[in-house]
Amino acid sequence: MCPETKRDTPPMGQRRRQHRDYSDHVRKHPSPSVRVALVLAGSGVLVVGLVGVFLPVLPTTPFLLVAAACYARASRRFYNALLNSRLFGPAILEWQQHRAIAWRTKLTAIALMSLTLATSIVFFVENPWLRMTLALVGFVLGVWLYRIPSRDAPGRAAAPGDRSQ
Repeated sequence: MCPETKRDTPPMGQRRRQHRDYSDHVRKHPSPSVRVALVLAGSGVLVVGLVGVFLPVLPTTPFLLVAAACYARASRRFYNALLNSRLFGPAILEWQQHRAIAWRTKLTAIALMSLTLATSIVFFVENPWLRMTLALVGFVLGVWLYRIPSRDAPGRAAAPGDRSQ
């Protein structure tokens, strides 16, 4: 291939990622100082969410949703960057559009939360009341998380008028 030939298609095995413009979701706050505060808050919450990727005790998705909400009131650029992220964008969009969590994400979150809480209860917490409280909180959170809809759950049949399909 000649060096001056422009290549319009990506190399084999790679797809060019389409970036969507989500600017229509953004309603900027009228005050510039509030927008700066929202960008700072969104960025701080995003950092906490990133830490949650590596620490099973810390949930990632709620922090991403808060960051998206902050950016939606402050900055088209930051909001678009977050929603176009390969790692975080799909989870945020799934929640915004369908109030659902991907099946695999849900099961992974429940498994990691259970493992972390079980490890804490068995190896680190000595007080029996605290152990029971941790077990109860973990159980309630697991049931709550399991009850959040998943559009891609195996064997799920769409109900008539179901907005999540």
